[in-house]
Amino acid sequence: MKIGIIGASGYGGVELYRILSRHPEVTEINVYTSGAEEIPYEKVYPHLYGKTTARLQPLALEYIQNENDCIFLATPSGISARLTPQLHNEGIKIIDLSGDLRLKNPNQYTEWYKKVPAPETILSQAVYGLSELQAEQIKEGTILANPGCYPTATLLGLAPVVKENIVKPGSIIIDAKSGVSGAGRNPNLVTHFVEVQDNLSIYKVHEHQHIPEIEQQLHDWDSQIGAITFSTHLVPMTRGIMATIYVELKEDWGNYRLQELYEQFYAASPFVHIRTDGTFPSTKEVYGSNDCVISIKKDPRTNRLTIVSVIDNLMKGAAGQAVQNFNMMYGFKETTALDMFPLYP
Repeated sequence: MKIGIIGASGYGGVELYRILSRHPEVTEINVYTSGAEEIPYEKVYPHLYGKTTARLQPLALEYIQNENDCIFLATPSGISARLTPQLHNEGIKIIDLSGDLRLKNPNQYTEWYKKVPAPETILSQAVYGLSELQAEQIKEGTILANPGCYPTATLLGLAPVVKENIVKPGSIIIDAKSGVSGAGRNPNLVTHFVEVQDNLSIYKVHEHQHIPEIEQQLHDWDSQIGAITFSTHLVPMTRGIMATIYVELKEDWGNYRLQELYEQFYAASPFVHIRTDGTFPSTKEVYGSNDCVISIKKDPRTNRLTIVSVIDNLMKGAAGQAVQNFNMMYGFKETTALDMFPLYP
């Protein structure tokens, strides 16, 4: 198969290239960027020196359509909404890593992203690709909206109890922390080394664009679930997300029963691992992998459940899950090219 990556100069794009380069069903990878000139990929990412002859090519949509079987869009928000209608046809499948195709309500997209939404004809075709929960839809889809990094960690942590309908509406609180690579490669003051190092900062309080994405999916699982409280923090590390989630339960479930629920829920999921020994994961344990590790513990004094979910934001939170969805869309084994151990230490 011939694969195109639009936005290959970003962190998500180069991570896609790393994974797809080891995919046995991929014969060619074409990389594209918004620049006007063609340049060697290794000039943008020196760690590729001597390992690839790929060249970053300018965006020429008709050429891209003719040269690729599947196109990954690893672009900032606002671009996929414009490109997808031009690129999509019966022979090409689209996997979008931005937030442009995730929200079904275009007015909601405009409100939270402050950008022009994709046409409703495109939004209606886009499958939300939370791999472990939407397998059948993903297999049939031709346009896929890859979930965001925070929503992936959060929704995988919440799915068992929300789908079991035991979460008290209005009680969900998510305290999430991310490494700096989630902000992208373009330098700015907020992600400047001397601003981030030895520092912990909160950002986009009650305004993060992933809020409606999380709420949309939770509401699909349980229509009684309403607004959530969601806070995001920047921590001085390169990769990783930890979502610490607090929910009140409608029923008096004990830790043993909750643990059993989670283990059974993800028993067939190769990338989601439920801790069984009472310990809690750290982000280092998923670094460079497509894994999500979850631990839970209920406080009997408050009837509140604490859920800790960790992922690598560039892998399970972006490129890794995109390739997982690619595998499912084309009928390949779900773990193809993704069955690597995390990097440690």
